[in-house]
Amino acid sequence: MKLIRVGLLFIVASCAQQPNGTTDAGPVAAPPTNDAGQPIGIADLTGYGDSAYAPDPANPFFVSLGTNDRSCATCHDVATGWSITPAGLKARFTASQGLDPIFRVVDGATSPAANVSSFTSMQTAYEVLLARGLLRIGKPIPAGADFTLAAVNDPYNYASATELSLYRRPLPSTNLRFQPTIMWDGREPSLAEQSMDATLGHAQAMQTETDAMDEIVAFESEVYTAQIFDNGAGDLTGLAGPARLVTQPYTPGVTGPSNLFGSWGNATPQRRAAIARGEQLFDTHRFRITGVAGIADQQVSCSTCHSVPNIGASATGLMLDLGLSDAQRRSADVPLYTFKSSTGATKQSSDPGMALVTGKFADLGRFKVPALRGAVMRPPYFHNGFAADLAAVVQFYDDRFDLHLDGNDKADLVAFLEAL
Repeated sequence: MKLIRVGLLFIVASCAQQPNGTTDAGPVAAPPTNDAGQPIGIADLTGYGDSAYAPDPANPFFVSLGTNDRSCATCHDVATGWSITPAGLKARFTASQGLDPIFRVVDGATSPAANVSSFTSMQTAYEVLLARGLLRIGKPIPAGADFTLAAVNDPYNYASATELSLYRRPLPSTNLRFQPTIMWDGREPSLAEQSMDATLGHAQAMQTETDAMDEIVAFESEVYTAQIFDNGAGDLTGLAGPARLVTQPYTPGVTGPSNLFGSWGNATPQRRAAIARGEQLFDTHRFRITGVAGIADQQVSCSTCHSVPNIGASATGLMLDLGLSDAQRRSADVPLYTFKSSTGATKQSSDPGMALVTGKFADLGRFKVPALRGAVMRPPYFHNGFAADLAAVVQFYDDRFDLHLDGNDKADLVAFLEAL
């Protein structure tokens, strides 16, 4: 593995190789390579992604600080965009015979009481993690909440009002400079608090040290990730790569469109023009959203919510209920909860989201709007892995809000998302 200097940071290069992509217009340029002729970056579904950061194996981010051999990097893997993917997890499970540090009952298993006494039982215990890259978060209904747990259907016979089992994707620990909200449910007020709670919880540490937490936060705050090569469009580094993110202007709360690929409007190969059209759709295609807790009924575009310019995070920290935790979208391998409000209203949900932070029935099912850079590196998508790929993400929104997109529009929008 070779490290390539970019300003004061570095880009990590992988030895992974992948054939050059082609389009109807002919072959595109080969991926950028290092001095040994190896492609720079890490191969993913549509090309190569990469990260700019200061590599320091001694940083506490990469060091086990708890009692179960885990580090932050266990669940935030550079090779998968600083998160985890089912494909990567299955490879780790097979290679380690289920003993890789990510496979721990505290949150990797379907419940803390899961049987992990044999390889076969471990396959069952970690089935949700392996299938969709979901970690289990145990959270109680907070004291003083205006709702109660009326019923629970838990296939693992563990969850209760004192500890609901919530299965969520680890958010990527990259591009954090552009994100005002931490965690899917917004429960952490700062990266410092998040690093401490993760070390005590996920790593099962007995205590934390302030200096170590500060080093973790400093590291996470200077990691940037994006696609650098698309198999159909070629080199992305000049327009949208991670080195561009290092100097990307950002003012908290300021919104704006994406303007990365406008110069490709009439470009060849055809994939470049598709990416440019997708960006235009993202910025300008209007549709109406209704009945979404966290935002008023209105005409919007994708960039209304994914509003940090050229990043795709929410500039205003939006927390939205898109219905992804509703009963009709719940898979049988996670619990279904019935909550009852103080007024007698009921709602079924597989994950109450922000409501477990605020204690408000009105906040059931609300989650943060995630950033989009490097998204193609880390499927599946949404907090519960509901969408297997970016095409499924676009289809979900089309189904949910009737976007009136034809097949070409959807393909263009996916091409843009894959190029981020």
